Amino acid sequence: MSFSSTPTYILGVLPSRWGSTRFPGKPLHLIAGKPLIQHVWERCQKCSKLDEIIVATDDERIRDVVTAFGGKVAMTSPDHPTGTDRIAEAARAVPQATHIVNIQGDEPLIDPALIDELATAMAEDASLDMATAANPLDPSDPAVQDPNVVKVALALDGRALYFSRSALPFFRNPVQGLPVLRHKGIYAYQRSFLERFITWPPSPLERAESLEQLRALENGATIKVLITSDTSPGVDTPEQALEIERLLAAEN
Repeated sequence: MSFSSTPTYILGVLPSRWGSTRFPGKPLHLIAGKPLIQHVWERCQKCSKLDEIIVATDDERIRDVVTAFGGKVAMTSPDHPTGTDRIAEAARAVPQATHIVNIQGDEPLIDPALIDELATAMAEDASLDMATAANPLDPSDPAVQDPNVVKVALALDGRALYFSRSALPFFRNPVQGLPVLRHKGIYAYQRSFLERFITWPPSPLERAESLEQLRALENGATIKVLITSDTSPGVDTPEQALEIERLLAAEN
């Protein structure tokens, strides 16, 4: 580990698009009286390691709502091929940022402590290109076989070896204490690495699995994976929004 001695400025970016195929207008869907994106924003306000937070959107309706509740917005192109490209464009509005944390705009129960942990990991170790997080699953959990659940396998030092929609690892033999790790889609980047990443074409394994993070691994990136107990669900459908409303009511 090479500790960073240079000053850091950590930017949190919440990507927020209107055009979700399963749930159009999702960022402005009201949950317990507030738009979804506002819930995520307010969670991020509880972080102590973020120097600035912006919402990255290509939609003026989202911009207007975020501005109305006091948030900052970076307008981005509607034509980005990936969410990472949108993050990189938004980061250009904050040139002093040395590190960027990509916080999903549809996770209203995200744990602020996890965001801070990712930011700290990046700021303290100059050898890292990226950091992300994963939850342990029991190998018998049905989610292990679900291709919508992304799994990650780690090296002994906690770096990502591979991400897959397949069961990973395949347990030909049971190994006591070896969980399956469900990848949680939150990322922190060194700015210089993010700017390199978006210049690379989609890579073969990325195209096969439809997982952008494989492009980083295929190009030799170092990705640290933090193990977390934060299993906060995202919102992909109106039904999930109702479930989040119930969880928020219980939390309050």
